[in-house]
Amino acid sequence: MRAIVECVPNYSEGKNSETIQAISDAISSVPNVALLNVEPDADYNRVVVTFAGEPFAVVEAAIRGHRVAAERIDMTTHKGNHPRMGAADVVPFIPIRGITMEECVKLSELYAERVWAELGIPCYLYEYAARTPERKNLAKIRSGEYEGLPEKLKDPNWLPDVGDPIFVPKSGATVTGARFFLIAYNVNINHTDVSHATDIAYTIRSLGKPVLDAEGKQVVDEKGKKKFIPGRLKEIKAMGVPLERNGRKLTQVSVNVINYRVTPVHVVYDEVVKEASAKGLDVTGSEIVGLIPQEALVEAGKHYAKQKNLEIQNEDDFLELGATYLGLSDLSPFIIEEKVIEKIVAQKLSLSEKALTIQTLSEFSTNVASESPAPGGGSVAANSSALGVSLLEMVCSLTIGKKKFENVWEQLSKVRTELALNRYELLAAVERDTIAFNQIMKAMKLPKTTDEEKAIRKSALQKATLKATEVPLKVMQVSLEALKQAPLIAQLGNPNALSDVGVGAEMLLSGVRGAYFNVLINLSGLTEDHQKTFREHSKEIAEQAEQIAQTTIKEIENKLMNG
Repeated sequence: MRAIVECVPNYSEGKNSETIQAISDAISSVPNVALLNVEPDADYNRVVVTFAGEPFAVVEAAIRGHRVAAERIDMTTHKGNHPRMGAADVVPFIPIRGITMEECVKLSELYAERVWAELGIPCYLYEYAARTPERKNLAKIRSGEYEGLPEKLKDPNWLPDVGDPIFVPKSGATVTGARFFLIAYNVNINHTDVSHATDIAYTIRSLGKPVLDAEGKQVVDEKGKKKFIPGRLKEIKAMGVPLERNGRKLTQVSVNVINYRVTPVHVVYDEVVKEASAKGLDVTGSEIVGLIPQEALVEAGKHYAKQKNLEIQNEDDFLELGATYLGLSDLSPFIIEEKVIEKIVAQKLSLSEKALTIQTLSEFSTNVASESPAPGGGSVAANSSALGVSLLEMVCSLTIGKKKFENVWEQLSKVRTELALNRYELLAAVERDTIAFNQIMKAMKLPKTTDEEKAIRKSALQKATLKATEVPLKVMQVSLEALKQAPLIAQLGNPNALSDVGVGAEMLLSGVRGAYFNVLINLSGLTEDHQKTFREHSKEIAEQAEQIAQTTIKEIENKLMNG
C-alpha cells in the first residue's frame, strides 16, 4: 500500500493574491504532491492550503511553501482576526493511508529541523508530536500570539522545541506536529425546530449536555467551571444548526469527527438516527463538508454490508455502499472521485505502486556523484540502512496473512510496526546528515578577524560538529535496533523470502559501518570528553552489529546452501 500524508498549513496572508499564488505554486512544484485546496479569508488575513502525497515529498512541499511565506509575509505589519504567531503559523501532518501517526510525528520533526536549519525560524511541536503535555494544545502554544512572542521566547518554560530562542521579527515562529484527519460531517433532520438537533448534538458529543439550574442557567463548580453531563461518543464535537438549501428547510446535527478511528462516521449517523427516531423525527441523510479519507467510508460500507449479509470484497463497492448507507447525496450529488482524498490524489498524480519518492534512485545517485560534498557518505549510510529495514518489513508482510504462518502473525506484526518507525527515522537521517554538514560549512565561513569573532566561530563550529556527529550515531543506534530483529524474522518468516532477510542484514551492517566512519571523521572537531564518549559508544554499537549480522548471515547461508 502506497503511503499518503496530508498537510494543511495555515499562512498569515489572506488578502494578497500574488503571495497566495506564489505559495501554492511552490507547493505544486514538488513531484508526487497534489494541491487539493486553497482557501483564503480576508477577515482572518489567513489562507489555509491543503495538499497531500508521498510522505517525504509532502515535507519538501511544506518547506518550499514556508520559504515563500518567509520571503513575502511580514509579520511586523500583519493584522487579522485569527490567532497567529508566525508567517507559516501552523503546519500539521496527517496520516491518510499506509502510514502511522508515529511516522507522521517523525515527518513533523524533520520539517521543524529543516525550517530551523534552512530558514532560521524556531519551531514548536504540538498534538501527537508534543514533547510536554502543555504543548499538546495549539491554543496554549499560540497564547500571546505574535505580539507576545519576544517575551515568550525568554521564558525557560517556552523555549522552542527545535531551534534557538531567537525572535525573528519578519517571520515569527511556527507550530508543527501530527494530528488525525478531522471529518466535518452533518446529519440532516427533516424538521425546522433546531432545538431537537441541538438536544441530539448534546447527547452524542463528548462534552455532553450542560447542567442547568431551576432558572435554566448553567451550573458551575466551586472553581467556576461549567458543569456538563458527559456525552455518549468519544472524540466528537457537535451542535444543532438550522439549514435552508435547494428550497428545503431542515435542521442538522453539525459534527466534527476528531478521530474517526475512535468513533467512526457511521456510528455517529446511527446514534443520530436513534435519537431522532425517539423524538418521532426522520433523518433524511447526511453530508461531508470537505473531504473524507477512504478508510472512513469503506468502514461505513462494511457496516452496511454486515447488516444486509452482503458478500462483498471490492473496496470500491464498499465505498459506494458507505455513501448509500449514510445518504450522502441527500442535499447534493456525492461524487466519490471528488470527495475521497485518496481518489483525488490518485487522479492528480496518476499514482502507481512503483513510483519513487521525492528523488528517483537515479537522481539521488547523481547528486551523490556530483562535486558537492553533500549528500555524501552519511546520507548514503542512512539510505543503506533504510533499504535494509524495508526488506525486513517486506518479509514480515509476506508472512503475515498467510494461513500456514498464523501462529506468528501477532509477533511479526509488532516487529513490523517497530521496523516502520526505524525506517522513517533512517530516511529522515538522509536529510539530517546533509543539513548537519551544511551547518558546519556555514560555521566555517564565519569571520575570524577579531578574538571575539574567533570565539563565536569556534563555538558555532563545535555546535555544528556535535550535531554532525550525533546524526550518524543515531543512524548506528536505529540500524542496530532493526538488525536485532533479523534473526527472529529469519526464524519465523516466510522461508521463500529468506534471502531477503540476508540482504536486509547486509544492508543494515553496511549502514552501521558507513555511519561509524562518519562518527570517527568528526571526532577531531570535538572536545576530549565528547571524543571519548562518541568513540566508545560508536565502537560498542559497531561491534554488536557486526556480531549479530555475521551470525545471522551465516545461518541464512547455511539454510540456503542445504536447501
